[in-house]
Amino acid sequence: MSAASFLFSCSMHVGVSHPKVAAKSSPCGLLNQPWNHLKSKTPFGHSGVLEKSKLSQKGDEILWRAGALQVESAPSFSMGQKFHLHDVIEAQQFDRETLNAIFEVARSMESIESKSSRSQMLKGYLMATLFYEPSTRTRLSFESAMKRLGGDVLTTENAREFSSAAKGETLEGMPFKVLLVLSGFISLLFYLKLEFHGTILLVDTIRTVEGYSDIIVMRHFESGAAKRAATTASIPVINAGDGPGQHPSQALLDVYTIEREIGKLDGIRVGLVGDLANGRTVRSLAYLLAKYQDVKIYFVSPNVVKMKDDIKDYLTSKGVEWEESADLMEVASKCNVVYQTRIQKERFGEKIELYEEARGKYIVNQDVLNVMQKHAVVMHPLPRLDEITVDVDSDPRAAYFRQAKNGLYIRMALLKVLLLGW
Repeated sequence: MSAASFLFSCSMHVGVSHPKVAAKSSPCGLLNQPWNHLKSKTPFGHSGVLEKSKLSQKGDEILWRAGALQVESAPSFSMGQKFHLHDVIEAQQFDRETLNAIFEVARSMESIESKSSRSQMLKGYLMATLFYEPSTRTRLSFESAMKRLGGDVLTTENAREFSSAAKGETLEGMPFKVLLVLSGFISLLFYLKLEFHGTILLVDTIRTVEGYSDIIVMRHFESGAAKRAATTASIPVINAGDGPGQHPSQALLDVYTIEREIGKLDGIRVGLVGDLANGRTVRSLAYLLAKYQDVKIYFVSPNVVKMKDDIKDYLTSKGVEWEESADLMEVASKCNVVYQTRIQKERFGEKIELYEEARGKYIVNQDVLNVMQKHAVVMHPLPRLDEITVDVDSDPRAAYFRQAKNGLYIRMALLKVLLLGW
C-alpha cells in the first residue's frame, strides 16, 4: 500500500476533519483536533516541531513527533497526489485522477446547492478572502460556496489600498519598499538590509490572517504570490488569481464545463482567443488541457498579446499539438470550444496605444456562430466588454453563464476537499 493510500485509509477510519491535521498527525491519525490547536511556532513565526498535549505514554509521544517531523519537510502541495491536496496554487499540480475526483465532488455539490435548506457541512469554519485586486465574480463565487456549505466568511476585497499593504507590508511582512534616492552600490546595500530585518521583525500578513480563519482565498497582483503565501501558511491557500500568472480554480471550472457541455475531454479542439499574453485563465486552462489525449489548441490573438513561449514549450513537451492563427473564422469552424477573453487594459499600464491596437480585433458575433459546429460552445471567464456581442447570449451554444454557475460547484468542492478531506 502506498503512503498516500495508507494515510487516506487511516484518516477515513478516525474521521480526521482536516487534511493538514491528518498529515501532521501520527501515521494512523491518532489525534483528531483542529489544526490551529496543534501547531506551535518558533519566535520567528515559522512552523516548529508539533507538540501533542497531555500524552499519557512516552511511546505515543515519540511516534507523534516522528510523524510530525516527517511531514514538515513535505512541500505545501504534492503534485499528482489526490489525497495530499493541501493548497490550490497552480494547474500543474493536478493529474487526471485528481481532476476526476474533484469533478465527482462538484457533481455532488450540485444536488446540495439545489436544495432549499442550506448544508451544514462546513459549519464552524471561517474562510478569509484576501483580494489585492478588485474582483466581483470570483470573490462572490467563493463566498457563496462557503455559505452554501454552512461556513462563514471574512472578506477583504481591496486589500492593496485598504490594508497593511498600503503601509508597506508585504506578504511575508517586509516593511519597505522605501527606496531612498541613493546612488549605486550604497542604495542596493540599504535595500537588502531592509529586506533582511523586515522579514524577522514584522508580523507577516498571511500568518496574521491564518490566525483568524481556517482557509485563505487570495487574489494578488504579483505572479507567484499565491505560492509564497502557501509556503508561509499552515492552513490551506487557494490561488484566486496572481497577476498574469495563474487562476487554477477558473481552469478547473472551465474543464468541468467543457466536459459537461461537449461530453468529453479527450480529442477536443479548443480555440483560445484574445489577451493570451496576460490572461491567467487561458494559461491555467492550457496546463489542464495538456492532461488529456489528442487535444489541439489554437491561439488566436493580436500580435501584442500573443501566448508566451513558456506555455507553448510546456504543451510541446507534453505532446500537445498547438497552432497560432490570425483567422478567427477558420479556427471557430474547427473547434469544439471557442474560449474568448477580453483585452485587459489594466495589464498595459501606460502603453495605451498597444491596448488600442489590440482591442476589438477579434469579436465573437453572429458571423462566428454561423461557422461554428452545431454542438460547439462559446466560453468566456467574464467580465466581458465588446468581445462577445449581446445577441450571442440567446444562442444555446453560449455557455459562459452556465460556466460561471459551474464555478460555484467547483469552489464548493474545493472548500469541502481542503477543509474536510476526500
